[in-house]
Order: sequence, then structure tokens, then C-alpha cells
Amino acid sequence: SSTTVDWAVRETVRARLRLMVKRILRKYKYPPDKAEEAIELVLQQAEVLSESWVG
Repeated sequence: SSTTVDWAVRETVRARLRLMVKRILRKYKYPPDKAEEAIELVLQQAEVLSESWVG
């Protein structure tokens, strides 16, 4: 059951991060056609960083 909770929390965090990154990209007039790729890159980097913090 803890795995389910972890995944639910993780998905919520990913959704929140995705929204934050999207807003920042829009604010700084990042090209919309490249935004999705940039968002994915930022999320991947965040995951790698979070793994190093955890263990």
C-alpha cells in the first residue's frame, strides 16, 4: 500500500512541477513548439536530483 501512496504523491509532484515549468517557459517567451521537450528534460533532471537526495 505504501507503494501506491508513493506513486500518487510522485504523480502529484510531477504535475505540479510540470505546471510550474510551463508557466516559467511561457513567462520568458520560450518557443511553444519546444516547450514539451524542455519540460520533460527538467522533470528528468529533477528526478535524478531527488534520487541523489534520498540515497
